[in-house]
Amino acid sequence: MRINKKLLLLTASIALMSIAGCSQRISALNDTMKLAFIGENDIKLTTEQIKANPYSSIYVKIEGTPQAFVVLAFAEPKQTLTSVRPAPEAMELKWLSADKAMLVTVNGRLVRTHSLLSGNLAAIESSEPDPILLGLHLNSTPKTWTRTLDWQPGYHYGYKLNSQFDFIAEEKILINDTPTQALHYSELVSVEGLNIQYLNEFWLKPDNGHVIKSRQKIAPNLPFIDITLLKPFAS
Repeated sequence: MRINKKLLLLTASIALMSIAGCSQRISALNDTMKLAFIGENDIKLTTEQIKANPYSSIYVKIEGTPQAFVVLAFAEPKQTLTSVRPAPEAMELKWLSADKAMLVTVNGRLVRTHSLLSGNLAAIESSEPDPILLGLHLNSTPKTWTRTLDWQPGYHYGYKLNSQFDFIAEEKILINDTPTQALHYSELVSVEGLNIQYLNEFWLKPDNGHVIKSRQKIAPNLPFIDITLLKPFAS
């Protein structure tokens, strides 16, 4: 498969795994392809190219770098270090770039990164479920969240973060050249002990609350990363 001369095509042989639990079966991808942009400009594929790729895919743009097109490498049950039991549909999606950098998301929430040049989010821990996972569009979902964050480089461990979620507006956004209805939410994050605040943004599908676009800070002193979901994962 060749998109154009500025794309690098990589393939990886990944053993197909089957995981049973909570009446669900999550399959990892076999012979997964990773596509990443090489050059100075953002990559933008045509609708036909995205549809022709059988794998779940996203656009990724780390602040100050070109936009890349990346496909899903693994889908695994959500790991938790707390007593909070994740929802049955919660799963970690692992997106792998051509240079072996990895983003790990849970319903669009960035929960870990690996091998990013700017630094990495090492862990998120909380005794409360993430409102993003519960569904921000639901009246029953709390609009505050407290967690601790670890990140690198440096010895940044156990910093307490407090979030306040607010509904901004119902908007139409372009995804894969298609106008898409979305609920726009902001997340004001306050970092205790550092006197730092920043604003994450999420755009959700109105019917199920799934994140289809986001702008999230990797960690308090690391860049923002924009993620646009092009083709969702189907378990």
